[in-house]
Amino acid sequence: GVLDVLVNNAGIGLSGSFFDTTTEDWRTVLDVNLWGVIHGCRLFGARMAERGQGGHIVNIASAAAYQPSRILPAYSTSKAAVLMLSECLRAELASRSIGVTAICPGIVNTGITSTARFAGVDAEEESRRRKNSARLYGLRNYPPEKVASAVLDAIADNKPLVPVTPESRVAHALSRVLPGALRRLARVEPKV
Repeated sequence: GVLDVLVNNAGIGLSGSFFDTTTEDWRTVLDVNLWGVIHGCRLFGARMAERGQGGHIVNIASAAAYQPSRILPAYSTSKAAVLMLSECLRAELASRSIGVTAICPGIVNTGITSTARFAGVDAEEESRRRKNSARLYGLRNYPPEKVASAVLDAIADNKPLVPVTPESRVAHALSRVLPGALRRLARVEPKV
């Protein structure tokens, strides 16, 4: 059959400086975070368009799509590409009554931290950073159910972009009004 709603939600995390991130790291992140979304949109979106009864595509991007970071170049680049892909598809599919939404969560308590990679460090340091990230996400404790609720609202209202968490909404507003402030913030050395 043909889907009425498609949610592309594949994603892997990778932290590390640009020069510590290998070509293979880049390939892996882009294969999952970007190409996974492209393949889902091509396969299921084409069927929606052929059916001619509308539908909705939701692509899970990230606040990292519009918030530069010195420690997330590959991840942020992949999510920025998902955001732009969503905007392009929205323009193309509007005449076919297919909505496209980019959802941009911030820090949400999901399992992404348990599989995140940290480029440029040994296995012991990577394990320590993974545990610290999981602890911080757990302390933040923003439940994935709130993201799911935002997805449902976005579909119902045919929204193009939804920054979900408070930090995502602030970063999105700053990216539009004070992008220089976000760029300066990205230069701050993170404590890991």
